[in-house]
Amino acid sequence: MSRKTLAAAVSVGSNSLLIALKLVVGWMSGSVSILAEAIHSANDLVAALIALISVRIAERPPDAQHPYGHGKAEGISAAIEALLIVGAAIWIIVEAVGRILHPRPVENLPLGIAVMGVSALLNTVVSRYLFCVAREEDSPALEADAQHLATDVYTSLGVVGGLALTGVTGWYLVDPLVAIAVALLILHIGWNLTTKSVHHLMDTQLPSAEVSRIEHILNGETRIHSWHNLRTRKAGNTRHIDLHIVFRNDATLVEAHQVADELEKRIAAELAPAHVVIHVDPYDPEKEKANAESL
Repeated sequence: MSRKTLAAAVSVGSNSLLIALKLVVGWMSGSVSILAEAIHSANDLVAALIALISVRIAERPPDAQHPYGHGKAEGISAAIEALLIVGAAIWIIVEAVGRILHPRPVENLPLGIAVMGVSALLNTVVSRYLFCVAREEDSPALEADAQHLATDVYTSLGVVGGLALTGVTGWYLVDPLVAIAVALLILHIGWNLTTKSVHHLMDTQLPSAEVSRIEHILNGETRIHSWHNLRTRKAGNTRHIDLHIVFRNDATLVEAHQVADELEKRIAAELAPAHVVIHVDPYDPEKEKANAESL
């Protein structure tokens, strides 16, 4: 089992435990904010399962039908997770509004506070672990899952605050109002994840810092006349890079091929894992002028 698969499995296990705890305590206490958190955790579980499946698919090697690999499975996972988050937020708001219109007492406050505190602690530990693995493995799916759980920490603490205020003031509307605040935060997360996953699926270019590293290698290569048409994208954790390099007309085909091959290897090593394709062009003043004007 790879580190990414293990991390996704840990997320599935922790979310399963939290769902059971929150559903039982939410039902016993009658707290809509705890029930909202249980639904949020159920959402997290579905997202974690999707992340687990997508990570396993993304790790498959390229094949005849998928010559560029299966890395975009992680981007699809992030997009689905974003939709689940938005749907859960809408459900929570509807339930909370109903509780505002028809208020009811919240019971077993100490138990509810204790469970939400445990939830915050467990999510803190798991999210930090996921962030660590996502950063080391460069996994969009795990990063989305980690961000989701990290935000759950703040929503859980918000519920704790709402329950505590309900106990102190006796004002039952605090509970559904906190649930609405949690839902709005979830909507914000869903929007951010949607934007990021769409960028990933739409082949947005690599970050400027990574593009600069490629340009630095190319600008330092004295055996080529120039370069142009640099294009970059990312699928899962694999970067796909292609560009054209221009040789003076006295360069032989063997020399040009050797330089291109060396540059492909250097760029791939600099931004590993990466797939680099370099096209070789002969020097043409008219094309050089056109390329310069297009920049």
